[in-house]
Amino acid sequence: KRGVVPLFRIQQYYRTVFTKLVNSVLTEDGGGNMKYRCTVCGYIYDPEIGDPDSGINPGTPFEDLPDDWTCPVCGISKDMFEPLDE
Repeated sequence: KRGVVPLFRIQQYYRTVFTKLVNSVLTEDGGGNMKYRCTVCGYIYDPEIGDPDSGINPGTPFEDLPDDWTCPVCGISKDMFEPLDE
């Protein structure tokens, strides 16, 4: 039997799908330098800076971060980040 899926899991799923869709469109236009914001604490991941404290080199696009990478401020998973409109 399958249980009821919590609403936040559904939101995470669609946020991930939407982010991948947006990235696939932006990558065609060179969107690899796009910044992402943590929806929990507001931390901004900037690919030009990377995350040296976590071993992420400058120039690493958000899409190339390891799946187990977490926000260096609040520790939330990367699927809780959203593209930053500049």
